[in-house]
Amino acid sequence: MLIEIEKTPNPATRKFLPGRTVMEHGGRDFPNVDAAAASPLAEALFATGQVDGVYFGRDFVSVSAAPTVEWTNLEADVLSVLLDHFLLDAPLFKPGTAAGIEVAPDAALSFEEDPADSDIIDQIKELLETRVRPAVAQDGGDIVYRGYKDGKLFLEMQGACSGCPSSTVTLKRGVESLIKHYVPEVETIEAV
Repeated sequence: MLIEIEKTPNPATRKFLPGRTVMEHGGRDFPNVDAAAASPLAEALFATGQVDGVYFGRDFVSVSAAPTVEWTNLEADVLSVLLDHFLLDAPLFKPGTAAGIEVAPDAALSFEEDPADSDIIDQIKELLETRVRPAVAQDGGDIVYRGYKDGKLFLEMQGACSGCPSSTVTLKRGVESLIKHYVPEVETIEAV
């Protein structure tokens, strides 16, 4: 099995392409070791002690190195974990139920969207799904809709985009200008 490795705009993150589907639908962000408890693969990557973020996309796994770790030291460990996982056809997630899952509301977004904005929100979501997310996935990341109110669009950067030095430029110059062009009601975009 050959796993391709691509650099991303985020120097701390690499994108690993195993040549097969990783996630059937959507993506999954593991921003810390506690979040990784849901996935044997994410746990194994964090267990190297050199990783501080993992993201599963449709056909890739993005891995972020801890602040003092060099990729020359980490790459072989990540490849070993990925090869073991995919060659064994190991499950991506642990079996379980949703009984113990609690999703805490984001304190910064403790507002309800105005039902009168539903057409605007639908346009934003369609643009994100068809134009923005596929482009960002090429760089090993994702952008997720988190809310819209009073002309402000709230988005969350995940994977290689989270913590990337150029993410602010991507968000403000790329995403914001595209969305404002098609949905003029959007005045500004804020990362959460």
